[in-house]
Amino acid sequence: MAKKQIKEVIHAKGIDIGIYTTDFENEFISLTDIARYKNKEEPNVVVANWMRNRNTIEYLGLWEQLYNSAFKPLEFEGFLHQAGGNAFTLSPMKWINETNAIGVVVKVGRGGGTYAHRDIAFKFAAWISAEFELFVVKDYQRLKKDENSRLSLNWNLNREISKLNYRIHTDAIKQKLIPEDLTAEQISFKYANEADLLNVALFGKTAKQWRDENKGKKGNMRDYAELHQLLVLANMESYNSILIDKGTPMSERLVLLRELAVQQMKTMQSLNLNNLPGNFISDGIDEK
Repeated sequence: MAKKQIKEVIHAKGIDIGIYTTDFENEFISLTDIARYKNKEEPNVVVANWMRNRNTIEYLGLWEQLYNSAFKPLEFEGFLHQAGGNAFTLSPMKWINETNAIGVVVKVGRGGGTYAHRDIAFKFAAWISAEFELFVVKDYQRLKKDENSRLSLNWNLNREISKLNYRIHTDAIKQKLIPEDLTAEQISFKYANEADLLNVALFGKTAKQWRDENKGKKGNMRDYAELHQLLVLANMESYNSILIDKGTPMSERLVLLRELAVQQMKTMQSLNLNNLPGNFISDGIDEK
């Protein structure tokens, strides 16, 4: 199944420039849109002229060697050797097909054109105009700042939801699972066991295993959880409280909680996190 594409737009000197990502880490920026700053009628000609340049091919090849283990260096060397000749041409599609490149992408259909990883796109913008590159980078930084602000707000909100549900969870443990004659140490162990039940069901490891793998990090694994993990965790805490109240044994609860975690994680990962905090959070709460 193809990964869902999240699209954004940045603006530079009156030009709208499309961006998309499939993993929220690697953005691909439209070279076709950037080229319109130089030639609105035939932006693909601008891209083609840039790609036949020897310095461009050298940079593209070095980028691929850093980030693409399937890149074909011999084909790259062939293009580099031909670059600079009067008859030499190189289209984005030819570069991709013959070298197995991943830093440049050609998209067809509505919103199509030539896209490139942000590292390459900024290089292209600088080739067109140093001033234009600064405007492109400036609005890109604005976009990332806004995005980080939204994600931070929603992460904190989901963390607070998780903490509130954790109180419901611990109250259920106290009322149903802790006999009056247990020592403080035994009570603490019981709470830790129940917390690790959730950790194993969702994260696949106990709190101790996480600490052993992440020595030097402050806090716990939940402090480093992603947005959708925190929301699933909040739902799991509520569900586990119900199971505890019903007297369901821990072994059975682990199976049920794992099933819930897998099902809800699939749903969460299919959603666009940029839609938070509105309908995404309210939908997750209203279902409980």
